[in-house]
Amino acid sequence: MDTMRDRFIAITSQLLAEEPRLAVVLADISADGFAPARRAHPDRVINVGIREQLLIGAGAGMALTGMRPIVHTFASFLVERPFEQVKLDFGHQGVGGILVSAGGSYDWPAGGFTHMAPGDVALLDTLEGWTVHVPGHPDEAEALLREAVDGDDRVYVRLSLQVNRQARPVGRSASSTGSTGATGFSVVREGRGGTVVAVGPMLDNVLAATEGLDVNVLYATTVRPFDGAGLRRAAGAGPGADVVIVEPYLAGTSTAAANEALVELPHRVLGLGVGRAELRRYGQMEEHLAAHGLDAQGLRKRITGFLPA
Repeated sequence: MDTMRDRFIAITSQLLAEEPRLAVVLADISADGFAPARRAHPDRVINVGIREQLLIGAGAGMALTGMRPIVHTFASFLVERPFEQVKLDFGHQGVGGILVSAGGSYDWPAGGFTHMAPGDVALLDTLEGWTVHVPGHPDEAEALLREAVDGDDRVYVRLSLQVNRQARPVGRSASSTGSTGATGFSVVREGRGGTVVAVGPMLDNVLAATEGLDVNVLYATTVRPFDGAGLRRAAGAGPGADVVIVEPYLAGTSTAAANEALVELPHRVLGLGVGRAELRRYGQMEEHLAAHGLDAQGLRKRITGFLPA
């Protein structure tokens, strides 16, 4: 299987030839992969070097001229470092663009904490009008990227090396396959003992962790806007609603959205994800998952400890 970033580079290079208003702005990351596209479209594939504030500003400037910019680097350099530019150059100026990150929360532990971004989605949550996609498979990343290119809004696509074994329908393609809407959560497993929402690459671990449990499992690749209606439908069948949200970034990022969706029901919400404590040993991605309780064993212990028996 190719990685999400490999697929992103291949599909974006193809789309550059098909969409004359599409542009790509890089800050050295993935520059080698985009080298053929840059030779073919030197005026629309721009590498600004390791200058992330300029990266965002250049992309927003292109948007002001009517172009559709894709701005790409590691998540920590795309959202955290130039956050003021994201807030002002895109949000305050009222223009759209596509931010595509790599690296996830801890995809490259050897890079240290500078290359980790467990707080990126929570940080974007402080801004208005961002759609946030968290694909769990390269096929899903491709589908969500293609939809984003067709629009004019502000979109964040969070890519990761962690993937699920199987791709599932996402976005508009999911609307006829049991999802709760064009950007809704899809029902993967039905049950009566609570609801577990698995975000993006967490689905396989959630399915393994809930094997044999009488619970709903919902799958989310679009987390903003949050599918409150879909969550109410899944969780609101009984007298009370017990919900666990498993996210591959900062724990609790979506608990406020879930509480708002369930405000008219007696409910409890447990947010599982990356903890706030910095893990100072490099290790491997799988070790970080286990340390944060996001492997199948850790998830089962925490889910069964929260949901009614």
